[in-house]
Amino acid sequence: MTSQWPRHALVGWALTLLGAGTAGSAGAACAAGAGTAGEHAPTALLVFAAASLSDALEEVDRAFTARTGVHVNASYAASSLLAKQIQAGAPADAFFSADLAWVDYLEERGLLQRGSRREVLGNALVLIAPADSPLRLSITPGFDLAAALAAGRLAMADPDSVPAGQYARAALTKLGAWQGVSERLVRGENVRAALAYVARGEAPLGIVYRSDAQAERRVRVVGVFPEDTHPPIVYPLALTVRARAPAARFADFLTSETARQIFTRYGFAPLPTRRDGK
Repeated sequence: MTSQWPRHALVGWALTLLGAGTAGSAGAACAAGAGTAGEHAPTALLVFAAASLSDALEEVDRAFTARTGVHVNASYAASSLLAKQIQAGAPADAFFSADLAWVDYLEERGLLQRGSRREVLGNALVLIAPADSPLRLSITPGFDLAAALAAGRLAMADPDSVPAGQYARAALTKLGAWQGVSERLVRGENVRAALAYVARGEAPLGIVYRSDAQAERRVRVVGVFPEDTHPPIVYPLALTVRARAPAARFADFLTSETARQIFTRYGFAPLPTRRDGK
């Protein structure tokens, strides 16, 4: 299930990163909600997961709990923010990122368990519009995205920090469309924020993952970005150095047939099981 306390704790950890808070008080609050290592087996694991995973992972978490009796609390945000929270001391058991770079970031700092990293899912990058929009676009080199926007703006996750935005910028750059729209963006703090701008009609077009578009009835896909226009979209999972014992069972469950079927239904593409990028 979605955890209640991590939403507040994320703010505390962010303040810590800015020097405006203390890790001690946040850590105490976390301990009260999640238990401490060395005590009895945890009643709930804490998973930090990319915002785009929220719908599918909630169902996977329930299936894992039904099978094992171990509950899962998940906190969803941009992968970049979650990685910084873990670096600041947030007590996550596992990190489920929307790209490889932020797992690399934590691994380089010795914050992940060796041998726990695995590539779990793939996804596609799509251009969306409100469901009642008549627009259709052929996404090919030189396509005129700026003209399609008319007087509106393009919604996307922040390309300076969020994986979905970085994939989008790479694709538009490869297609020759970035320069024409780079000053006409509505930047979301994560990909679900970008999705919401289009769903509410506040932006005529947006770039999100296929799984996001599938989760929102108020939008429709008007074009799919070719795979060769951006780096492969890969969702890796890794356990943190402070992960408690059931976390390994959870990691294994993510590649089970049960989980793979759930992820597929939500628009993800389960990958062959690979650990440590091998």
